[in-house]
Amino acid sequence: MPLPSRAEILGFIARHEPLEKTLEAFSGLTREHLRALLREAALLMRAEEEGVEASSPEAAAAPQPPIPETGPRRDTLVEAQAAPLAAEGGRKRLLLFSDGAARGNPGPAGAGAVLTREDGTVVAKCGKYLGVQTNNVAEYTAVIIGLETALRLGANEVEVVADSELMVRQLTGAYRVKNAGLKPLYAKAKELLGRFLAAQVRHIPREQNKLADEMSNRAIDEKM
Repeated sequence: MPLPSRAEILGFIARHEPLEKTLEAFSGLTREHLRALLREAALLMRAEEEGVEASSPEAAAAPQPPIPETGPRRDTLVEAQAAPLAAEGGRKRLLLFSDGAARGNPGPAGAGAVLTREDGTVVAKCGKYLGVQTNNVAEYTAVIIGLETALRLGANEVEVVADSELMVRQLTGAYRVKNAGLKPLYAKAKELLGRFLAAQVRHIPREQNKLADEMSNRAIDEKM
């Protein structure tokens, strides 16, 4: 009987092993997350064994994200906090604070976004659990769900503020997007930004982004 391939062994472990020791060793890791990681590794090994070339080493190393749908996704939690926007001289402007979190990178990940008026009044909070993903995927997803919610609320101007310097520099054109897995998310974010009459993206320190950080971690803890 021939020896099984590495991919077959990993797939078997993902399906049948209890994985208790690993779960005990890493706080916050669930059996579902661990099995997803093993399945990803098995798929990559199978591609390697079959001679399928990955698009790039960076893309092969991380789970590939689905392209978010247009409009708020059904599995994105949106908590309304204030009355809908009223036009001020035709302007309906919102600030979008966004943040992504991944515990392990890749690991259990969540996206969080908080929309406020210019006076600081919170209009809506959004959160989405992403399963096992990278921090950069979580950062982009947070911007996307925030922009989708801003459009649904009737905003025609938006200022995105985020503590991910990489993402901000990519969205403002200072950096190119090299990771194949991020390109669809980047394209979606740019497309959504283009729907506003005016849109800005700027970087803020992490300590000024606590509300969005709270939502991204809530998304992981509560599996929103």
